[in-house]
Amino acid sequence: MDQIRIVFLGTSAGLPSRQRNVASVAVILDGQVLLFDCGEGTQQQLLRSSVRTGAIEAIFITHLHGDHLYGLPGLLASASLSGREAPLAVYGPPGLRDYLANVIRTTHVGFTYEMEMFEIDRDEVRRGDGYRIVAAPLDHTTLCFGFAVIEDDRSGAFNIDRARELAIPPGPLYGRLQRGEDVVFGDRTIRSSEVVGPRRSGRRIVYCTDTRPCRRAVDLARGADVLIHEATYTSDLAREASERGHATAEDAAGIAADAGVGRLILTHISPRYLDVEPLVTEARRVFARTDAAEDFMEIPIHHREHREHGEKPL
Repeated sequence: MDQIRIVFLGTSAGLPSRQRNVASVAVILDGQVLLFDCGEGTQQQLLRSSVRTGAIEAIFITHLHGDHLYGLPGLLASASLSGREAPLAVYGPPGLRDYLANVIRTTHVGFTYEMEMFEIDRDEVRRGDGYRIVAAPLDHTTLCFGFAVIEDDRSGAFNIDRARELAIPPGPLYGRLQRGEDVVFGDRTIRSSEVVGPRRSGRRIVYCTDTRPCRRAVDLARGADVLIHEATYTSDLAREASERGHATAEDAAGIAADAGVGRLILTHISPRYLDVEPLVTEARRVFARTDAAEDFMEIPIHHREHREHGEKPL
């Protein structure tokens, strides 16, 4: 897999504001679109973004609160009106199937494509082309899941200088060695391990909202390249955050630090914060590599070895 990028479609908590729509974020893996949450107005956000709606292959709903869900029926219906034929998978907590069935029945929606509905529990919930999705229950006022997008590990780097030292001719033998095969060349057996390094870990993107700070969020985010975590309030409203099942910016930064992530992106921001600087400042005191999401912000996620050679982490 070559390119992975994140596109934020909605970054507000509870209510849309003039600057922010409610929750939705797309993760694009070589053109495959995975959509996480689908608050009201997500269709319009998609139309204004670089994300191709027709390329969405799976939708993941964290929980059944309206600011994460109310855009889903309209998006599914519009896909049919647009003549979609490819199957579309939808994942979410128990109750999502009944919700969609009631909407479809009462609004007489017909579908031109197969919609696959999965009510999830935890652990691996989807295996895709070059990736898998892992879910974990968080700590909200209702059952709510966090999700990790985990790219498959890649083969090790091919050491072309070593291959030349061994007088291996370029061509098919390189490919076989890269795939982990040992090859016979002349009167010698060349082992793949002589010219190919150890396997390289795939990229990991974690999405946690809505939740109080909890150990399961840390475990899900462990070693992630990017953690997208809610920061509904600043810490002066910590009591209100806890009562409503949310996290402060300081809480989110603590999760990022404990999990050892590469980057923290704050989202699900209360509309009361017209300026996000207080949230970012608070979080950076705990975890320096923090930024706040904005609607339509795009982030490319580079391979780790590229970052180690001086590329910016995002």
